[in-house]
Amino acid sequence: MPHTHPSPAIDHPTSPPQPAAPPADLSLEERLTLIDAAMTVRLNEAAVAYEVNTAHIPTEPVDLADIVTGPLDTGPAPLPELYPTPVAALLQRAHHRLLTDGWCAGALVDEDGARCMLGAIRAEAGGNRGLEADAAAVLLDAIRRHFGNHVDTVPSCNDAHDTDRVPLRMVDQAAHLADARGL
Repeated sequence: MPHTHPSPAIDHPTSPPQPAAPPADLSLEERLTLIDAAMTVRLNEAAVAYEVNTAHIPTEPVDLADIVTGPLDTGPAPLPELYPTPVAALLQRAHHRLLTDGWCAGALVDEDGARCMLGAIRAEAGGNRGLEADAAAVLLDAIRRHFGNHVDTVPSCNDAHDTDRVPLRMVDQAAHLADARGL
């Protein structure tokens, strides 16, 4: 009968052993270096344990092109629900046209199809000169509320800006103002 040796007892701790506190006679830098070394050892052990524990899980390589995609060209944003009043709705459509077709200065319409504030109103008025004049008057009022009475015309305000940020905001505020007035 073969002689068997008893196997030694294997101690499986339930929690990781706590590192011993560094001696008090060390400087702060020396203590931090010791703690950094101890933490590096623990992190390396945890990384190995993770690899061992997950090695049996089958994985397939992932092609990042399947996950990371750029923005899709979905076309212009849909026009939001229009204001119930005609002047406010016209100004809202003009604002949307500036957003989708672009804004320009110095012309009603530039060679790329971008429009100034008045050009967008005119395009959306559809030949209704009275509606166009009412919308331009409300827009001028909104501009003067913001910049003061020294602004003479809508085109002078439009052409005073280098970007579309302020003109777009003025047309949007004019739409709110016309709606508040019931126009």
